[in-house]
Amino acid sequence: MIGKVKEKGMTLVPLSLYFDEKNRVKVELALARGKKLYDKRRDMARRDAEREMARVVRLEKR
Repeated sequence: MIGKVKEKGMTLVPLSLYFDEKNRVKVELALARGKKLYDKRRDMARRDAEREMARVVRLEKR
């Protein structure tokens, strides 16, 4: 895992955190790859559109 994390774009993500029977903290980890630039742009455009629709709906309710 350490070798993979040193690769560009790979990240360790904590999925869960809990205590075992000896009161030690256990962490469940996942190896994740970051989003591509085109995915980020698509998500930003979708969020902007949803925000604009919510704004219009709020204005119409007045």
